[in-house]
Amino acid sequence: MRRLFVASVVALGLAGVLAHPGHDNQVRRRKTLGFGPVHPHAVYRSEPTYIQSALMGTNADPFEVAQRFVEDITRTSSPASSFVIRKDSYTDKNTGVTHVYVRQYMHGIEVADGDINVNVKDGVVLSYGDSFYRGTEQDPFISGLTRGLPDPHSDYCGSLFKELESRSERLEELLVSQRKFAAENDNDQIPLSNPEAVVTQTMGDLPHIFEWNCAHVSTPFFMAHNPSFASQQDSMGDPSRALLQFMIAATPNSELAQSMMENPEAHLEKMKFSWETHFVGGHGSISAVVDNVPDAINPVKAKAAFVQIPNGDSTSLELVWKFEVEMQDNWYEAAVSAALPHRVISVVDWASDSPMPIAPIPPVPKYNTGVYSVFGWGVNDPSVGNRSEHKENFDVLASPVGWHSLPYANDPQSLRAKVKSGPRGEVFRNTTTTWGNNVFAHENWDGRNDWEYNYRPDAGADMAFNFTYEPKETDRTDALTEAKKYINATVTQLFYTSNLVHDLYYRYGFDEVSGNFQQHNFGRGGEENDAVIANAQDGSGYNNANFMTPPDGQNGRCRMYLWNTAIPYRDGDLEAGIVIHELSHGLSTRLTGGPANSGCLGWGESGGMGEGWGDFLATTIRSNKNYSDYAMGAWAANRPNGIRNYVYSLNETINPSTYKTLDKPGYWGVHAIGEVWAELLWVVSQRLIAKHGFVDTLFPPAPLADGTVPEGDFYRPAEYTATGERKPLVPKHGNSLIVQLVLNGMKLQPCRPSFFDARDAIISADQVLTGGENYCDLWLAFAERGLGPDARVDGRTPWGGGVRTNDFSVPAKCKADAPTV
Repeated sequence: MRRLFVASVVALGLAGVLAHPGHDNQVRRRKTLGFGPVHPHAVYRSEPTYIQSALMGTNADPFEVAQRFVEDITRTSSPASSFVIRKDSYTDKNTGVTHVYVRQYMHGIEVADGDINVNVKDGVVLSYGDSFYRGTEQDPFISGLTRGLPDPHSDYCGSLFKELESRSERLEELLVSQRKFAAENDNDQIPLSNPEAVVTQTMGDLPHIFEWNCAHVSTPFFMAHNPSFASQQDSMGDPSRALLQFMIAATPNSELAQSMMENPEAHLEKMKFSWETHFVGGHGSISAVVDNVPDAINPVKAKAAFVQIPNGDSTSLELVWKFEVEMQDNWYEAAVSAALPHRVISVVDWASDSPMPIAPIPPVPKYNTGVYSVFGWGVNDPSVGNRSEHKENFDVLASPVGWHSLPYANDPQSLRAKVKSGPRGEVFRNTTTTWGNNVFAHENWDGRNDWEYNYRPDAGADMAFNFTYEPKETDRTDALTEAKKYINATVTQLFYTSNLVHDLYYRYGFDEVSGNFQQHNFGRGGEENDAVIANAQDGSGYNNANFMTPPDGQNGRCRMYLWNTAIPYRDGDLEAGIVIHELSHGLSTRLTGGPANSGCLGWGESGGMGEGWGDFLATTIRSNKNYSDYAMGAWAANRPNGIRNYVYSLNETINPSTYKTLDKPGYWGVHAIGEVWAELLWVVSQRLIAKHGFVDTLFPPAPLADGTVPEGDFYRPAEYTATGERKPLVPKHGNSLIVQLVLNGMKLQPCRPSFFDARDAIISADQVLTGGENYCDLWLAFAERGLGPDARVDGRTPWGGGVRTNDFSVPAKCKADAPTV
């Protein structure tokens, strides 16, 4: 009976019971998968560590320091284990810290989740994260299921189902009590003014999470529905069957999933693969490209790899096919066991609902700079300000050729037309539309993945992007047509906000080598051809926004939607906080674990922090000197308290979030987890503001003619080393300092960080930048919301579960600064 009730709740949830009441305000839910094993042996050490094997000195090559350090800490590993320093390792020009990313290989095959990140400065390992496999050798070509290993996904779904049962019991009790009340009062109606709200409050997103991540995922359908497949031993000879198993789980099209289950041969016959071979540091890489994959919009990349399966306090290796699957609404990195029965082991959805001389740049043909009629920077949405005129005040460090120029060699339209230069041999193309080196902004009313020739406003030779925005109240049937009338203003706003976010984050260290989004990198390193594709009024849904972040060198994709929460419709492109939140997914994903690894913020606490950084940075950017509480998405959603459980506030009666809040019902999803992280950072930022003050603009001073940045009133007076080199500039105000520490912390933290790791990385970032002068301030702020040094989580699970214990204390050296109760 209990399981039948749970099943009915899941069915009700999928039918829309959990959506907002009212047909016209239904939220289109984008199906997304996200789960993977927890590595019990993974560590992050934030105390400085000196190399033990050799005295190398402060001037030692940081990559050699990292190489020897990794050799030292992996000396006891299996003889079959080796490692490669990844090419996306880099030295941060702002801080002088070299971030070295190391990938493990076993038997010459990549261990996809075997990562070490080493942070080196002046010959010292400042901090490092380590998730290398150190288990005993076994036959890696035998399925872990055959070897008796636990199935992490089954464990995950079992935990989800237990929680679903618990919540269903609570919901059943509520319904029974309501009916009893009705009977006792001779009322045959359940006295609930909003029954959907009761279901939502009790069940949250859990039925959707369970359905998406567990239905069609756990069962190996080739075995269950087609026993003949069990006799086929050469499962490594063709990735297609493992891929089809994943597509059954991934597709939101239930009819297609059923077809793939009932007749896999028909789909396999259409899927064609071709082998590729690469060598990385002497290691072979077995990879393939698979065409004609059901529900994929591009050929799927497949690569043989190992992943680690938890086995008690240790891990064992499983040979998998690692796939990159681009779909209409998702871009997945998935690992599926190579041996039969094919099991989906982990999934990451890449879609998430300082002084530096300017490098020599070829001459750019002169053109008029853009002028935009927009809601200016700091005006979060139409409810708090009016539109005004703003110039293309691009930053010559971040955008050396402005927002509307890019080389013909990096221009998708020119490449398709086979145009290599301008009519007089110009290297750079100037545009008069919302098309440039950082951002391609345009409408996407059809909600499709075509974008190069979508409509975008053309300002003409005078570059005046001055378009009317005066939406009028209409009948709901005409509301969409009315919103589309103002697409010129909408796309202009999205282009303006996105370029400013690019320039701002660049100045805090999100540059080319660290994986930012640019078509051309001006010879500064990093991978090119990955400007943000920004879709305005995307037709694939309502009341949402998302960002897809593939590894460096592939375009990020931002999709902004209309919100049908009011008449006239509200346009998410005009709420800066939503745009900033989405673009910040690209920031945190590229900085965490290195720009070539987009799989570090997939689920649990790490996935939640991906959401939290977006909320925090958006809130910090809109804040001003006069303190206020702030809601997220309030204007677009037409809800004063926004789209989160609480507004961001220092007042604990308004926002009571602490670390242990993550144990509460309703905090299973990454957005809810992210709220807690954003609130923690909000408290930290306000403590730094109380100590250091507030600066009205987060943009650093413009560089001088030689490319160096003056201190102005933004940075503290410069300090110099004994050899006369200027040390990293330190923002002097609390709100600019916390932005710098958050971004620097992202670079220091390991792949798949926990709240503890990210906290320690921010504290370590302050040690690097200021010598640790804010050590106690940071600890006091984190401890204020339960994330003190003795906070812990017992029984951590892949989805972020476990039992947490708050700690409101601080390290011994900070106790004198702690407030008395």
